[in-house]
Amino acid sequence: MPISNSLFTILTHHFSTTRNLSKLPNLSKIPGKYRPQAIHEAQKALTEYLHTTRTLPFTYAEHIAKNSLFSVSNLIVKLEFSPTEFSKSFQRFLRYHPINEFEFFFESIGLDYSEVNDILPANKFFFSEDGTVLNAACALSGFGFPWNMLGKLYKDEVSIFSRSSEELKARLCGFKEYGLSNISVIGICLAFPHVLCGEGELGSEIDALFDDLKRVFLDFDLVSSIEGNVDAWYEVCRKIRVFYDLGCVRGTMGELMGRSKHVFIEYSEEVLVQKAEYFCRFGVGKEDVGLLLLQSPDILSLDLETPVVSVLGFLKHFGLDTEELMLVRQKYPYVFGRNKMANLPNVLRALNLHEWFFDKIKSGSHQLLANYVLSDPDEGLDREFRDGLDKIRCSRTPIHNMNKLNFLHGIGFGENALTMKVLAHLHGTSSELQERFDCLLRLGVKFSNLCMMLRSTPKVINQRPETIEHKVNFLCHEMGSSLEYLDIFPAFLCFDLENRIKPRYSFHMRLMEKGLCTKPYSIASIIATSEKNFVARLSGIHPDAPKKWSEYISHKKSQGS
Repeated sequence: MPISNSLFTILTHHFSTTRNLSKLPNLSKIPGKYRPQAIHEAQKALTEYLHTTRTLPFTYAEHIAKNSLFSVSNLIVKLEFSPTEFSKSFQRFLRYHPINEFEFFFESIGLDYSEVNDILPANKFFFSEDGTVLNAACALSGFGFPWNMLGKLYKDEVSIFSRSSEELKARLCGFKEYGLSNISVIGICLAFPHVLCGEGELGSEIDALFDDLKRVFLDFDLVSSIEGNVDAWYEVCRKIRVFYDLGCVRGTMGELMGRSKHVFIEYSEEVLVQKAEYFCRFGVGKEDVGLLLLQSPDILSLDLETPVVSVLGFLKHFGLDTEELMLVRQKYPYVFGRNKMANLPNVLRALNLHEWFFDKIKSGSHQLLANYVLSDPDEGLDREFRDGLDKIRCSRTPIHNMNKLNFLHGIGFGENALTMKVLAHLHGTSSELQERFDCLLRLGVKFSNLCMMLRSTPKVINQRPETIEHKVNFLCHEMGSSLEYLDIFPAFLCFDLENRIKPRYSFHMRLMEKGLCTKPYSIASIIATSEKNFVARLSGIHPDAPKKWSEYISHKKSQGS
């Protein structure tokens, strides 16, 4: 029976939007009103072929045919279409042109069609040559796994499909001994695929996980709040997995998760991940973040993105005393003014108060986040900053400049005049600036120290990450200094490595080795001194030193050319 055009539209929309695939093969040779019929008849013929000719059980043959729209369409375009003869033509085609059964299988279990070609077994076309993956899929499907969701298991734990049907059935039945139903076991396995192939030490972790899940689902009766379908169970289990991915220890979380079971019903996985990422940005342990969200679940309902804060007022609101506030404001003036709540983690890291703040939140002061408001409409406003904003809006590249300003706000710089002064010296797009900033963090520079470096020497991030990395490596490994020296002399990163830093330092070390220079000059003194003063100093060390320096530089240049 032909399927309707509306169903065809739904099918094609589903496949194109849920899998991020390339477009369906062009069926333009088939009149639009016949395309649903062609696909339906092709799927029906393929089912019959796999069942009758290739001896697959009918149920699994149908699963493969109905869930491999792209592979089926690729066959359709090879045939001439006739409304009355197409079905027979397709059957005849299959009879004389055997298909790669693995291609249809992998697409049918939910893998992206664009990825299928990369995972096809070499020199094998038929399940009769190697039925391992099919047998595993049939065992899982027989237990109740939706056929088109098996791809999730394949992508996360491909080894599942190398196990025998008996082994998989035994493991699944073992999970049911915890008192769980088939459908709950399926949801757990889809969210935690490794449980289907755990052995040895991993086996004890799996036991610990199921102890937690039994506690949550059965002892605290979360099961009564979950709809009786695979999608609902998979969704809840994925939310639970968020906390284990944060590092929460299996076997220790059942009680806490059970007492906060409404979290897994009321909030989406997206909200849990967003809030976890937000608090992880305070630079604290991920496990601590997971425990915070479960111990203080009302945090999950807070808007931590759009509110605006006055840094000074916010710190007062959280109890920073007057003396500490004065010291912090003197040391980090560029952080003060207004900023978005979304940038709060990096604001506090720039102030080196992130651990203090997180401890306050963790110890029960999280309600202060909920009841914070600006004390008045003008709190934290800076007139010079506002004037700078007006200039940006009137500039030739307002979007580019605003993006750079947003980068500064994102790393903790507030709405103040000092931020505008730093902005004027930054070159590059916001993404390039972020990449360079992250490079220095990755190399080990402390966040608050890096912000101070930018305040005094913004040009340190006006160069490529590779260049920055080379200079830091030379400072630490060749010059024997430490990263902390950049706190004193951040401008080191602004000098040319090959034409300034290396030759001057190497020449200075030669003088030291020959005993000509007995006074240990600082790195800043060696590098930052002008060429005229550098040569004058060499003359004071030894009369022949300037000449040797000139010869040394000439030799370096000739080598470079």
